Amino acid sequence: MNNRDNRQSLAATSLLLMPRMAKRALAVGVDIALCAITVWLALCLRLEHWVHLTPAHGWAIAGSVLIALPLFIRFGLYRAIFRFAGWNAMVSLAQAMALYSLFYATVVTVIRVPGVPRTVGVIQPLLLLVAVGLSRVAVRYWLGGLYRTMLQREHLPGILIYGGGMAGRQLAAALSRGTEQRLLGFLDDDDQLQGNSLDGRTVYDPAELARLIPELGVTDVLLALPSITRERRLNILDALRHYPVRVRTLPTLSDLASGRVALSDVRELDIEDLLGREPVSPDAELLARLNRGKVVVVTGAGGSIGSELCRQIAACLPQTLLLVENSEFALYQIHRELVAMLGQDADPLDTEDDDGEGAMVHIVPLLASVQDEARILQIMQAWRPQTVYHAAAYKHVPLVEHNPVQGLRNNVWGTWVCARAAQAAGAAHFVLISTDKAVRPTNVMGASKRLAEMVLQALAAEPGGTTNFAMVRFGNVLGSSGSVVPLFREQIQNGGPITLTHPEITRYFMTIPEAAQLVIQAGAMAQGGDVFVLDMGEPVRIIDLAQRMVELSGLQVKNEQNPTGDIEIQITGLRPGEKLYEELLIGDNPQPTQHKRIMKAQEDSLPWVELQALLASLEDAMARNDVTALRALLKVCVQGYEPTGEVVDFVHSSILTNPAPLHA
Repeated sequence: MNNRDNRQSLAATSLLLMPRMAKRALAVGVDIALCAITVWLALCLRLEHWVHLTPAHGWAIAGSVLIALPLFIRFGLYRAIFRFAGWNAMVSLAQAMALYSLFYATVVTVIRVPGVPRTVGVIQPLLLLVAVGLSRVAVRYWLGGLYRTMLQREHLPGILIYGGGMAGRQLAAALSRGTEQRLLGFLDDDDQLQGNSLDGRTVYDPAELARLIPELGVTDVLLALPSITRERRLNILDALRHYPVRVRTLPTLSDLASGRVALSDVRELDIEDLLGREPVSPDAELLARLNRGKVVVVTGAGGSIGSELCRQIAACLPQTLLLVENSEFALYQIHRELVAMLGQDADPLDTEDDDGEGAMVHIVPLLASVQDEARILQIMQAWRPQTVYHAAAYKHVPLVEHNPVQGLRNNVWGTWVCARAAQAAGAAHFVLISTDKAVRPTNVMGASKRLAEMVLQALAAEPGGTTNFAMVRFGNVLGSSGSVVPLFREQIQNGGPITLTHPEITRYFMTIPEAAQLVIQAGAMAQGGDVFVLDMGEPVRIIDLAQRMVELSGLQVKNEQNPTGDIEIQITGLRPGEKLYEELLIGDNPQPTQHKRIMKAQEDSLPWVELQALLASLEDAMARNDVTALRALLKVCVQGYEPTGEVVDFVHSSILTNPAPLHA
């Protein structure tokens, strides 16, 4: 900046540091001066020559001040922060000036002031409106930082808003009040809007983006299209990914809490924006069938799926919702969230509202491990639940691969403990949350989940049972602990590299709310021993996902074809037990259900007597911490299990046919 700019900046800073009352006094003084100047100008315009003010003219000036100041104070013109003054401040000024015009014209034109032409009563209010309005605009441009922004505009991010609807215009209004970014205009597919102006900003054709980026200095594109379908959103993102711009978005209409759009609503792109999968509306009757008015247990209530199950179940208004969780902090979080959601007292022992009536939903947090048979039995016997959702499990493949004994104890024996306790307490329904990794597993985690399924299948086949057992299988959920998306985003923010285990690896993805809703609906359709699988859509190549996340961040992938790119993708090799692709079915004969996204699998199972013998041998191997024997036994127990490490061959005949009693 030159010396003149420095002096202006210093003057602006001095004004900003003045006390509030001093600023208001200064504003009042300026308005008094404007009243006097506009009366003099009105006289000059009316008489068509420069006028020397007389005492008679002083009465016209005094009248202007005495009428204007009370009105300006009444309409809050001195409460507004001038450097942020916007449309609302201008409306208040117009309202004040409308009343001022009426009163001043009445005094000067109708009643008359000696020595002052009547037409001054009409001309002066118009001049004062212009003068006061321009004074506010000048202060906004000067003190509001717009002057400095114009001097430094090449250093600020240049923003184009994709979408010229109401959300786009509200977002533009929010951006225009800040000084951290430059709003350059709009992009819209509507050819009737293209070339026109919205709120003073040009609407461009998205096809012109390649020209606009260097011409206008575009660095970011904000998607303000909350009501479009995911398929349409995916098409737009596919078109934008090839440009060197960062893409961010507003949430969908259902996610926006209010009708107003603010800068805080703008978020980074998530994998949900990249999948193009439309959610299916849940069947309200299926959601409520096992939950409304019932005592419901959710194990693993603080986990990704467990916590969402709790939210969905609480919305169905059960009589009592028991949150079983081994992590104190996770239990605290989900309990606090649910009581806030239901508008209840956070004290779990308080079962009544302030007016003495019973609470609609009783939320009970229970610290417990599913491996603790005595504790789980105590909970089930005390509360006698009708429905149990078993979500507690160790799910991280490499960790369970390195800790196979603990993984089996939690995933298999924990399921067995909960199932037997539910049976003993007379539970009508028991739903296991399973995984696609249970199908032809290559890791202990997947094998343990398939074995847990087999335990429930065997229990369901036992005669005389009153508990309806069901299993629901699905793939990866978005935003869960260990999800690849936040990891990739963090790696991109850190400048790379993105680490990927294999270039051909694929995974199924589903949002956590949709998965939880489908689990509840599948459980409601169970008839006993059913294995349900969820329609996960098409599998996603993880390397494609990584590339799109890089490109939609306004960066380029660094590879052999583009050695000057920004973010490198490094292939690290498959981790222990990791598969290139996941499956949902062991067989190939899925049966449809009444829900289009839920299928029923026909999976083989073992009789309880035979499975019990296998479990006894597994328990013996776990007691000895014999991992080699453990993996070999899993090969016998679980169809299709092919561990990646070396495993000593065991034959089925070597398993004891009369095992010792089991201890879950």
